[in-house]
Amino acid sequence: MEKIVFNGKFLKKGTAIVSSESRGLRYGDGCFETLKVVDGKIVLSDLHFARLLSSLDMLGFELPESFTAKFLCDQVTDLLNKNKFDRARVRINVFRGEGSLSDIVSNQPNYVIESWKLDKTQDDFNDNGYVVDIYKDARKSCDHFSHLKSNNFLPYIMAARWAKTNQLDDAILLNSFDRIADASIANVFIVKNGILKTPAITEGCVAGVMRKYLINSCRKEGIPVEETAVSVDDLQNASEVFLTNVIKGIRWVNQIEEMSYTNQVSKLLHRKMVKSLWT
Repeated sequence: MEKIVFNGKFLKKGTAIVSSESRGLRYGDGCFETLKVVDGKIVLSDLHFARLLSSLDMLGFELPESFTAKFLCDQVTDLLNKNKFDRARVRINVFRGEGSLSDIVSNQPNYVIESWKLDKTQDDFNDNGYVVDIYKDARKSCDHFSHLKSNNFLPYIMAARWAKTNQLDDAILLNSFDRIADASIANVFIVKNGILKTPAITEGCVAGVMRKYLINSCRKEGIPVEETAVSVDDLQNASEVFLTNVIKGIRWVNQIEEMSYTNQVSKLLHRKMVKSLWT
């Protein structure tokens, strides 16, 4: 029987862990982190835990001194050992406890750690490019919290549902200014006039770990990359479009509506910067 971790305790997967008064259940009051573990090692662990702890600080959680990156890393390792997973997707979900919207009983974190076995097919570059489209029924806000991986994930939920209904590989979300924000489970990059471009954090996208890793790696290699506003017109007139997240790395987009794209740059970045993370 697979296990989960709830507030430091190992429980059977599927165990009920929250009450009907949980703010996490009622309001999505918290955030989460998705990790990839390869050969027992968390990929880009420093970036993940820095983002998680920074997010919790922004959300006003009062963290015990013991609630550190090392503590969480050890919890993940222990869980994977119990589940006998060497390669896995791991989700750390942190949320506030009971209370109404205006009455917070405690700012101490509750947390759940779950894991799912991954096979190596997630590591390969997708030679069959993604087919995606733009989801127009929701907009990402551009505010102080819009870059967080909030437990209130409604725009992404509806975009992912729409993509599945329409047999698409993913859906791109717009922000409140009708510019590109990100995709339902990934950040968006384009190549235009030989320059890599990705929506800036101020454009409402999630501050993705793979996004940050690629930006830093490109700058070290002298590859031009801009964090900027990306319009729908920019997307349509790009030579390449690709999506990034820590589980799948880079996913080349072959088609958006009637537009088709190449994959020379995305394949190069996968080979030079991403493939080594999985080995």
